[in-house]
Amino acid sequence: MNRLAIVFLISISLLAFSCKGKKGLNATKQNHLNELYGLMQGSFDSSQQAAEDEAFYDITLHMYPIWKDREDAKYLYVEQSVTKSQERPYRQRVYKLFQNASGDYVSEVYKLPNEKNWIMAWKDSRKWDALKPEQLEIREGCEVVMKRLGEHHFKGATGATSCGSTLRGASYATSKVEVTKGKIESWDQGFDKDGKQVWGAEKKGYVFLKKE
Repeated sequence: MNRLAIVFLISISLLAFSCKGKKGLNATKQNHLNELYGLMQGSFDSSQQAAEDEAFYDITLHMYPIWKDREDAKYLYVEQSVTKSQERPYRQRVYKLFQNASGDYVSEVYKLPNEKNWIMAWKDSRKWDALKPEQLEIREGCEVVMKRLGEHHFKGATGATSCGSTLRGASYATSKVEVTKGKIESWDQGFDKDGKQVWGAEKKGYVFLKKE
């Protein structure tokens, strides 16, 4: 075999190895967005945790899909309230879920216009036809970035100080989230400019168990 033929065969071998390597790399970045989206849907509450530890309130969390036909991302309407007063939620948000270029899963947080108009809107997804994503207000720096740790297991957090907050004298807020089958653990805390906690659970996050 002449020298030119040898060089050609080596080149072909290297190209084949390179293509195989790229294919393997891309295979590791599987999109499990639908898995996360499904795990986050439903009605949850912290009644069990509240019964076991008086430091925690019985909170109800409703998370239901909206704008199901959109292809840019997955959307959830989120409503949180004291279980005994669900007609007066203290938090209403829209979460936009997507996978970023790094393969992580991002949950962007949006505020609603005229929040009172959307109380209990988790019961009827058709109501959301009257609103468009462009009408929402993003909470800059408050997105939660999650990694998939295994089957039905995602975990992540906001940036350390990126999510601004003025609630109860806070300067910024943080959220740590862990999602597993039938359970969502969420730890929201607010800190002042000196890093002192001014609101939120102190020793651990809330544990929400799925009810339906």
